[in-house]
Amino acid sequence: MTYDLLLAGGDPFDVAVTAGVITATGPGLPRDAHTVVDVSGLLVTPGLIDLHTHVGPGYWGIAPDPIAWHTGVTTWVDAGSAGAYTLDGLRQVAATTAVRVPALLNIAALGLAGRTGESRDLTTCDVPLAIDTVQRNRDLIRGLKVRIDRDTVGANGVEPLRRGLAVGEACGVPVMVHIGTTPPALEEVLDLLRPGDIVTHSASGIASPLGPAVRAAVDRGVLLDLGHGSGGFAFDVLDRQLGLGLGPHTISTDLHCRSLYGPVFDLPTTMAKVLAAGVPLPDVLAMVTARPARALGLPGGTLDVGAPADLAVFEVRAEPHELVDSHRQTRVAPVRLINVATYVGGRRLPPAWPAAPPPWSPLTPAQRAALAHREQALRDLLNTPLVGAEALEEQFPRTS
Repeated sequence: MTYDLLLAGGDPFDVAVTAGVITATGPGLPRDAHTVVDVSGLLVTPGLIDLHTHVGPGYWGIAPDPIAWHTGVTTWVDAGSAGAYTLDGLRQVAATTAVRVPALLNIAALGLAGRTGESRDLTTCDVPLAIDTVQRNRDLIRGLKVRIDRDTVGANGVEPLRRGLAVGEACGVPVMVHIGTTPPALEEVLDLLRPGDIVTHSASGIASPLGPAVRAAVDRGVLLDLGHGSGGFAFDVLDRQLGLGLGPHTISTDLHCRSLYGPVFDLPTTMAKVLAAGVPLPDVLAMVTARPARALGLPGGTLDVGAPADLAVFEVRAEPHELVDSHRQTRVAPVRLINVATYVGGRRLPPAWPAAPPPWSPLTPAQRAALAHREQALRDLLNTPLVGAEALEEQFPRTS
């Protein structure tokens, strides 16, 4: 059999792809493929799954493809950017990106058109409307998203969460809940959650989820998701959680227009932060592949034969480097994960340049200077001829 693509010589084994799915794995597969890529000395993983991102239209959204091609993230779960009123906009994004974009529907029908406050008006947290929206969009929607913090819910407390859980129960899907500033109290939120529901920002320095309610939630099957974001991750909280056996079940970035330029940057960088906290690399990889796939019933997350050929190739470089959390605390990671190639359905993602940050994205002068420097470096690179005369051939020789 001639494969479409063969990744040869990588760790843990060769991977062969035909018609967009993995068709064979193992050491020393026949080099019979239309495209053979030598990945000797490199780590081959399932395409990474980021369980909490914002790629839909609205205040927080970013374009995924310009980040995916150099980070290995093939599935970007949009966590609540769209509600029932705005889902069509997210569907257009999902239809036009190279990566996969499943969604968590915001219980607030407005979604995240603005920075916050979407659940202050309970008339937008319409349970029958949300149920109908999930049922009509099963191909796109994998669960519900509810933000529960003081700014988002106002005086409504946990009522938006109760409504989100009612939708989740009716539709048989999990609910992801964002935690942050109180009220409502963290215990009120956690005590409502069911097995399979997800707490994102699980190592938040603001919410500090460390008490007995966290243990009780985890013991009954609630999943903790890192959800780094611009304000949702603290090294000291993660250290204490790991000591208590309450580390994250999944690692996600909460990547959006305010976290992309720091402190998050991307998913491999966020993974390195968990490595810096002492979690072994195989566990970290499971937190961004098999575990998020199971949490939402997503395809992928595995190198099994028959799985979608969503693949990432990394150099694991023994290079200690400093990393920063949402509160400017630092740790040193032992290795750097450097993406070499990213494939979705067996097709390698081409380079793409990210758009400029939106005008409402708060950036420091240093961040703006770094973005300007990067743009100028690219301009200089592209304005230099690719090769000189010695590297060319005469395509149309003169005959006289």
